[in-house]
Amino acid sequence: MTTLLRTRELGKRYRRRWALRDCTLDIPAGRIVGLVGPNGAGKSTLLNIAAGQLAPSAGSIEVLGGHPASGPAQLAKVGFVAQDTPAYAALTVADHLRLGARLNPRWDAAAARNRIERVGLDPAQRTGTLSGGQRAQLALTLGVAKRPELLILDEPVAAVDPLARREFLQGLMEAAAEYELSVLLSSHLVTDVERVCDYLVVLVDSHVRVAGDVDELLSSHHRLTGPRRDPGTLPAGQHVVSVSHTERQTTLLLRAESPIHDPAWTVSRVGLEDLVLAYLSPPTAAGRPALEVLR
Repeated sequence: MTTLLRTRELGKRYRRRWALRDCTLDIPAGRIVGLVGPNGAGKSTLLNIAAGQLAPSAGSIEVLGGHPASGPAQLAKVGFVAQDTPAYAALTVADHLRLGARLNPRWDAAAARNRIERVGLDPAQRTGTLSGGQRAQLALTLGVAKRPELLILDEPVAAVDPLARREFLQGLMEAAAEYELSVLLSSHLVTDVERVCDYLVVLVDSHVRVAGDVDELLSSHHRLTGPRRDPGTLPAGQHVVSVSHTERQTTLLLRAESPIHDPAWTVSRVGLEDLVLAYLSPPTAAGRPALEVLR
């Protein structure tokens, strides 16, 4: 199977500051990938390198088997929607479609027209008068009509209202299914990731904390509640992600590949938001591993 994204100790430095460092990832193709992390974690930097907008300072990266921006064929494989869904305010919606046709050799004019009609955009309307949600839909249309193999979206609906966000994500899922797109989506909102993504990457302080298939991550993480105890006494193969104590009780969130049989623990399921928040939190004294990857 083709690898969607492969990085090895990838880094990007601006003078003395590293925006991304020692990032190692292997993401399979054909997935809708959610990239989650706090501000400054390196998400936008990683996406811009993958799209060929930035050159790395260290390490290596391959996107769909090639190097970003290495030539016209590689550029045609990747569509990119930046965080502010940029558009030319003085141009109309139709002007943007004509521009897309001139710049992209794989341009699908029929798909662009159909999608503009489906989301209710007026081809004659100037982009500067569109709402945030409408601009996001136009940007998604341009990205999809390019007919890439990978569509990269960097916080595309961060500034739009909840209804527009929901409509955008629904359109993204439909486009991914219709055109067999791989998608790499950065978002601050776990609800967005939970709605559309089947693969998760959590990036914190420019390092990958966890990466894997969403269903496998959820099935292998558990919340344990029981009498207070030292997490260091847990059996091998149970990796603590977070721990909290009261005077008499310990609560753990841990990863384990096998069932938990200790009757002293009450075991409950972990939702995606709780899982993400646990990995976003500072490492615990229990010694959370720097990286957990589930294939």
